[in-house]
Amino acid sequence: MFHVKPELGDPAAAVPESLPPAEAEAVFGERLGPACDYWTALATAGVERGLIGPREVPRLWDRHILNCAVVGELIGEGASVVDIGSGAGLPGIPLALARPDLRITLVEPLLRRTVFLKEFIDAAGLSITVVRGRAEQPAVIQEAGGADVVTSRAVAPLAKLAEWSVPLLRDHGHMLALKGASVAEELERDRAAVELVGAGHFAVLECGAGIVSTPTVVLSAERLKRSERPSKRSKKRSRAERRPDREDT
Repeated sequence: MFHVKPELGDPAAAVPESLPPAEAEAVFGERLGPACDYWTALATAGVERGLIGPREVPRLWDRHILNCAVVGELIGEGASVVDIGSGAGLPGIPLALARPDLRITLVEPLLRRTVFLKEFIDAAGLSITVVRGRAEQPAVIQEAGGADVVTSRAVAPLAKLAEWSVPLLRDHGHMLALKGASVAEELERDRAAVELVGAGHFAVLECGAGIVSTPTVVLSAERLKRSERPSKRSKKRSRAERRPDREDT
């Protein structure tokens, strides 16, 4: 059984300690305590169960917890959020801690990960739903679909990620994919595939400037209504226009 805090007097219950950085108080406010409990959960049970690599422990605050929590800057009040491939709960749990107004569902296919998520959520008293399954499965879409926002972090290349994320969104909902510095190149490579599943209005955004040492890079894409999507013919014409004529090469 997972406990947020070890019982006093238990010699086997020693846990690593890490004072939260000043930025954590600014991000989590009154929920800094539960955020510290989440740090402890990742640094102990998360490492023991293979959800977090031991080398990541010194970087849990900046690279993982705060890096995810600041994405809340992009999400409207009271939004429903589905976090796919949630793993150890990133970014869903930090978002829930920083933004208690959000309605968050974590989607994760692996049993050992969903057990960890449910144990922490119950121990911390958080109102988060955990769905075991893959984002593309009809049962998951039925249970978690119609979301305002779908988040993901280190789950899949963009084309596959859009294929899984967009069906879970309502019309004009947003896919927010936490990506690295090469996101612009990834978008250029996979743009046609992402448009094919009904997404558009792309934007590469940075979150947490002035809060975290390295701002979080997020690719935002909007689910378009069918009437707003470009036709296949116009897509072919657009690709043809981007190709250089043979006489110019």
